Amino acid sequence: MFAFTTVALLGYFLGSIPAGYLAGRIRGIDVRKVGSGNVGATNVTRVLGKQFGYPVFVVDFGKGLAAVAVGVTIAKTAELTPKFVDLCGAVAAIFSVLGHSYPIWLGFKGGKGVATSLGSLFGLHWISATVVCLVWIVVFQVTRYVSLASIAAAIALPVTIATMLFLKQLQTPILLYFAVCLAAIIVLRHRSNLSRLFKGTEPRFVRK
Repeated sequence: MFAFTTVALLGYFLGSIPAGYLAGRIRGIDVRKVGSGNVGATNVTRVLGKQFGYPVFVVDFGKGLAAVAVGVTIAKTAELTPKFVDLCGAVAAIFSVLGHSYPIWLGFKGGKGVATSLGSLFGLHWISATVVCLVWIVVFQVTRYVSLASIAAAIALPVTIATMLFLKQLQTPILLYFAVCLAAIIVLRHRSNLSRLFKGTEPRFVRK
């Protein structure tokens, strides 16, 4: 129990590092008050340009990847069974995304959690992460909607994990439970985008 609590707390605080907000402050801008008001890499790229947006994406991605690595390391150090090692990795991943989406430093108002989710997924199961990336790229290239691509990729995640489980490429259903939780968080964080998509007012990502 102590191991899970430690992993959850470390995952949350790693995920809560507000890279987008800090990037804006470097330029003297509060990204929460411009563009979409989001502190994620997409809004930072729109407002500050790719020289800030891309590094923010890398940091947000790295938070999820690092959280999983720390969680797995703690579990192995505690000499837990392989099943609980996977569970610790999944717990760290979920809490890193929660930390990014609801950071204590910004009044629990953070980003959508896509980049951090992707980083954590690569740490847990790179094959599923690759499939999710391909789904995101295809939907984005066709529609130019970042939000729609992110939602489609989130939904594709549990479907991909379930398929891998059915094909006996995974030993336990732990990653499936993780995938369902992660997809739910991402879709929930995009509910305002969904509303704008249905109304036809969601902005497309346009190259400058």
